[in-house]
Amino acid sequence: MAQKATFTFSAAAAPYLAQDASREKRLLGAAGPPELLPLERLQLLVCLGNDPDAEVRDRATATLRALDSRWIEEVLRDPALHWRLLDVLVKFHAGRSELVPLFLAHPLLSPQAAAFLAAKGAPASVPAPRAAEPAAEPDAPVSPSDLNAAEGEGEAEEESDEIDEEEYQSKYQMAQSMGVAEKIKAALTGDKEWRTLLIKDSNKLVSGAVIKNPRLTENEVLTIAKSAVQNDEVMRVICANKEWVKNYQIRKALVENHKTPLPNALRYVATLTEKDLAMLAKSKNVSTVIATQARRILMSKSQK
Repeated sequence: MAQKATFTFSAAAAPYLAQDASREKRLLGAAGPPELLPLERLQLLVCLGNDPDAEVRDRATATLRALDSRWIEEVLRDPALHWRLLDVLVKFHAGRSELVPLFLAHPLLSPQAAAFLAAKGAPASVPAPRAAEPAAEPDAPVSPSDLNAAEGEGEAEEESDEIDEEEYQSKYQMAQSMGVAEKIKAALTGDKEWRTLLIKDSNKLVSGAVIKNPRLTENEVLTIAKSAVQNDEVMRVICANKEWVKNYQIRKALVENHKTPLPNALRYVATLTEKDLAMLAKSKNVSTVIATQARRILMSKSQK
């Protein structure tokens, strides 16, 4: 599914991306016009890295690869840097030891970029999670070809295409090579695929981080509550969330899950319908304490 993000270019950068920009003008832009601010230049190079003309693309890519480390450090300090542009820098410069700590510490670093750095031998680190963007789920670290210039607007359109299998591993394969720190990062900020994968992780710090992901939906919480999650902390966090336990199906699933703290499960039993209480009273899949409580509530209701 395509993701779109808008980059507004300055008056100085826009002519290089205009619909009627000549090939010569675009080649000049692909060399990195010195009059542009660092972030403007990065945006321009990334967009021209997807130019229809092969020479323009190659020159923009070569310029991206040759960026000076001090120049990149300046871009990383710019609060307007978009996380997709940060992914591009990671892809091209993951081998620079002087930049890796700055990449790892950046609050906009995506889980995929962190995993990419880890695969390149970077030390484990858990940077602060970037702010969630509900309309856009992060995919793999992007290349210039993942970002296109929008015609006539001086903006860029961001594409989330399928991951190139020759260059990036699947999320499952990536997880196999990730350390605990990278997994926690992915669990806290990753998309639904990451959450579904990492909630099953044997490390409780990792699976526990999934339940704290701000993008987690009630449907996902219900699935977790119904599953054989081995992390008690996950169930405690669900029980502590007043919004989640307003959902009848979640409460019912918690009652039926052996990992739910008993005091919480007993409290939720009293909120179930008579039909569900009758099923619990006869069920061999719940603890005897829960089944007994269900029978008591049914008897109490029948005597009224």
